[in-house]
Amino acid sequence: MKLLTYSTNDQPLRLGVLVDENTIVDPQQAYIELLKEQGQERAEEIANALLPHNPTEFIANGDLALQTAKQAISFALENKQESSAIYQYDNVQIGAPVLKPNKIICVGLNYKNHIIEMKREFPEHAVIFAKFATAIAGPNDVFPLNSNLTKKLDYEAELAFVIGKTGKDIAYDEALDYVYGYTVANDITARDMQKRTIQWLQGKTLDKSLPLGPVLVTKDEIPNPHSLDISLTVNGEVRQNSNTEQLLFNVNHLIKFLSGIFTLEPGDIVCTGTPGGVGEAQDKFLQDGDVVKVEISGIGAIETIIKEVSQS
Repeated sequence: MKLLTYSTNDQPLRLGVLVDENTIVDPQQAYIELLKEQGQERAEEIANALLPHNPTEFIANGDLALQTAKQAISFALENKQESSAIYQYDNVQIGAPVLKPNKIICVGLNYKNHIIEMKREFPEHAVIFAKFATAIAGPNDVFPLNSNLTKKLDYEAELAFVIGKTGKDIAYDEALDYVYGYTVANDITARDMQKRTIQWLQGKTLDKSLPLGPVLVTKDEIPNPHSLDISLTVNGEVRQNSNTEQLLFNVNHLIKFLSGIFTLEPGDIVCTGTPGGVGEAQDKFLQDGDVVKVEISGIGAIETIIKEVSQS
């Protein structure tokens, strides 16, 4: 299943499911219609509880929510002419597939060629840092560049995974059981701000510096996250081109490592690091008007336009 968030007429974003290239079904609305067809008088209350429109709450409801959503979507598609739960992709606004997770955990120095280009030693332990939820942006949002803050804005193509259930001290071999799905991320980074102190946070969590999407693909559609092509272009020029088989610490390792430090919860986002080819290594930083596209096989592509904001 491919989850996303969508909005019509600038209303708040809500959960949808992409069933083909141009068709979105709202699972909550579809389930209300199914329950009413079955004569259920409390259709809205039941649907709100089991299939909430907030993606983090939907994820927390686990397999029951997924299976119920599949039934509701099938019902809506079978009754396409009467259903109000079906939308055309081109007619709505698309947001990030996860909106306000409890945690956004990022991994640095996790592709061998990136470690080499940054002239760093291979880390013994995963290097982790955080972003805040205000960094999350949609798959086609504009990034507001403030050149008073940074002169060295950089990109980082990344595979991100989302946690599906609560876990602590998770075993390596059981780690993928805790993954809900996978999405594309761009860890937009202000390198000059990142290096002002020994802590990276200030250069890593600018508003809208984590474009995500276009969908969250559930793990059943990506049985092996360690064989995915990942690439990034700026204005059509290939800057990064790699495969997740090059991860130093793979998804299993990261889940085991992270859950040994803190409890992982449904909706938590983990960005797994970026391959070689970042702008800093080439002295090629993002400028006003640049178009940055990140693509991962089996998931899709996101595209961010860099736009200078007016200075006060």
